[in-house]
Amino acid sequence: MAEQPKRTSNSEQNRSRKSTKKKRKKKMTGMTWFYIFFFSLVIAIVCAIVGYLMIIMNGERILSEHGNKLNFGQTSIIYDINDNEIAKLYDVNENREIVEYADIPEKLKEAVIATEDQRFLEHSGLDFWAIGRAVVKDIVAREAVEGASTITQQLAKNVFLSSEKTLLRKATEASISVALEQKLTKEEILTMYLNRIFFGHRMHGIKNAADFYFDKDLDELELWEMATLAAIPKAPNRFNPLKHPIDSKARRAVVLKLMYDQGYITEQEMNEAKEVEYVPPANIEKKSTEKHSAFVDIVIDEAIEMTKMTEEELRMGGYRIYTTLNPTAQQVVEKEFNNDSNFDSSVDEQKSQAAMVIIDHRTGEIQAVSGGRDYVKKGFNRIYAKRQPGSAFKPISVFGPALETGKYTPNTTLKIDRTCFDNYCPRDRWGAVSVSMSQAMKDSRNLAAVWLLNEIGAKQGMNFSAKLGMELPKEDRNLSLALGGLTVGVSPLQMATAYSIIANDGKTVDPHTIRKIEGPNKYEKEYKAPKQEQLISSQTASYLTDMMLKVVEKGGTGVKAAIDRPVAGKTGTTQHGIAGYKGNGIRDAWFVGYTPEWTAAIWMGYDTPDKDHLLQSNSSQAAALFAKVMGPAMKNVKKSSFKKVEQVVEATPPPVQVSNFKLDFIAEQMTVVLNWDAVKEEGVTYFVYRKQNNEQNYSLYGETAGTELWDTSVMGGNQYSYYVTVYNPNTDVESTRSNVLTVDVTEDEWTETDVPMETDPLEPYPTDFPTELPEETISPTNPPDGGETGELPATEPPVTELPTDPPVTEAPPSELPEPTPDESGIGQPAQTSMPVDIGNNMLNDAVQ
Repeated sequence: MAEQPKRTSNSEQNRSRKSTKKKRKKKMTGMTWFYIFFFSLVIAIVCAIVGYLMIIMNGERILSEHGNKLNFGQTSIIYDINDNEIAKLYDVNENREIVEYADIPEKLKEAVIATEDQRFLEHSGLDFWAIGRAVVKDIVAREAVEGASTITQQLAKNVFLSSEKTLLRKATEASISVALEQKLTKEEILTMYLNRIFFGHRMHGIKNAADFYFDKDLDELELWEMATLAAIPKAPNRFNPLKHPIDSKARRAVVLKLMYDQGYITEQEMNEAKEVEYVPPANIEKKSTEKHSAFVDIVIDEAIEMTKMTEEELRMGGYRIYTTLNPTAQQVVEKEFNNDSNFDSSVDEQKSQAAMVIIDHRTGEIQAVSGGRDYVKKGFNRIYAKRQPGSAFKPISVFGPALETGKYTPNTTLKIDRTCFDNYCPRDRWGAVSVSMSQAMKDSRNLAAVWLLNEIGAKQGMNFSAKLGMELPKEDRNLSLALGGLTVGVSPLQMATAYSIIANDGKTVDPHTIRKIEGPNKYEKEYKAPKQEQLISSQTASYLTDMMLKVVEKGGTGVKAAIDRPVAGKTGTTQHGIAGYKGNGIRDAWFVGYTPEWTAAIWMGYDTPDKDHLLQSNSSQAAALFAKVMGPAMKNVKKSSFKKVEQVVEATPPPVQVSNFKLDFIAEQMTVVLNWDAVKEEGVTYFVYRKQNNEQNYSLYGETAGTELWDTSVMGGNQYSYYVTVYNPNTDVESTRSNVLTVDVTEDEWTETDVPMETDPLEPYPTDFPTELPEETISPTNPPDGGETGELPATEPPVTELPTDPPVTEAPPSELPEPTPDESGIGQPAQTSMPVDIGNNMLNDAVQ
């Protein structure tokens, strides 16, 4: 019987297959992997060599075609609202002066190398170590946080290439960089770089930059100046010392630290150079002659933000920038800012300064700008400078928030019952007299504003300010907020924007200077306004407009701002706040106002105020400048009207006429004593009018809450006539006049004392700010000058036996002429009043 073949089980077969696979796997490792790795490496090396040769060949081709010809691109041009050219951002003939390598200070070369390319002397155009480091940092940060361009690459980009940002351009840049390294020495590359690189202010080249920023030749530069120049190329718009001295100084410190770390300077040299403050050379104005410089500077900043380009890319890209500039308005602004008679004169070369910005609040388009008197191109633009706004902040911090609560209207009576609020005692010439909110705005009453803010809470004021675009620090949450006493302050542009929102019916306004940008390759970017929001109620905006219209009327603090169309606005002043200085002077003066079409903010003051550099005129000067500019600037703007809103009128009967009006004369004291019977109404005051025999009209002599007033200013040989009216501040209504009494004064010897009065009370300039207070109780500290309460001294009239009376005549009221007010509003008690209780106290409480 034949032997049967032995069968294997399934499990044995599986073991056999696995064993075979294991043996095969072992055979694929070792030499096989070695050959794969070896040939891959060879291929990679060959590709790298070929790629490198291609880079060199491409760079050599570009160099052979273009040689050393500079390609600075096409000029970018700025146009006004009428599409007329107003400025060129770039010009092939602009300032440039070539410097040789030997004439460049060694420390300046080291500063540039330490900052821009630490391995410049070692690499061959591309720094692979820097590239690797940058890649790692970018991966860790998940964004581009570090660049790796060498000085040679930057030179290639700036000399031979356009500003187009593409992968091909970066490859071409690398090609040219390697080719440059093959063709030129390191000295030649560094020299070409320093002669071509952009330093801001249309300055190309290190020699021109040194002359412009420091008025020095290269061999005269100090270490801190070299470091300042080396800091600029990274961001010419941000790090130039003329426009941004703080950022420039910070970047200078970085450059000096890099120089110290790389052994170029000592620690002492580093520390000394860090501390020097930059002062622009005296002839800087002559070097900055660009037309409409302040406006153009704003356009450049806005275009950089809008396009995300660098300033140099923007200038050399051949772009057409269409702006909102109104040539008529801009020319008027520049004309008036060049007129020295519009400003305070100074005791030395530091001029009193000013800034102005005009916005069409219907569109947000900035019409015209002045960054300051003798504004320097790319200089300190004061429309961004933050200052204390004084009373100009009252509509934003007090009256607006109160109206927004819905509990107040312009006719609401502020029943002021005290002059101090937990040791904070604001001053004005009215004292604790109840007054309508509208009248408080017109007179710019400090005590009324503080009293009202205390009623609604400082948090309301902070919130309202934030809605209008001014986020204030928590340190400002106190009652000095009512008078514009802020920790940091606000800028003219911020104030113009806030008032623009009020003028625009409470809706968003986005100030801008650019309409659209066009460029090569069908590039186009158009301004798009953000979605409009209702920030404050339409009723609040209308109420504020109605109240601020009265500020510019006769008797208001802003009367000098009136032009041939409706104007609403507010004045503001701040005290000097200089410790230990007892003299007079104003630190800041403001007028912010608007017509139905445009809004403008004006600030006046000194860049560096001290006891010798303070304004001697008040905010009426700013109001006058507003009128001088806005009148002719708007001559081609169609007139319109403000929106009317029905106001809630609190019905109160008009005051009754006074009775039993009497006059006595004390000859020994040359004093006229007037008295009358009180009327049966609460909260009223009495206005006394007087006319001298050589005067045609009556004028307001005094105001008192009592029933007696002493006139100690009479002079011998004159005749004086008097009458009295009753004024109800709750309704802003004045009664008909009383009978008229006339006295002949026979005494010959008398001297009149004239106490001048201001029309706009000054606000205290904060030096020590109160800490944050609980929301329920706001208790700010005393004002820096000691916090006088503004209350009148309780002086009783002297008691003297009356002599024989001089002849007194009485005229019927119907025959009296109407009083004619002077410019300050005297003679119109419903518009302005004077704090008088009795006799000599009448004018002693001059405005502080």
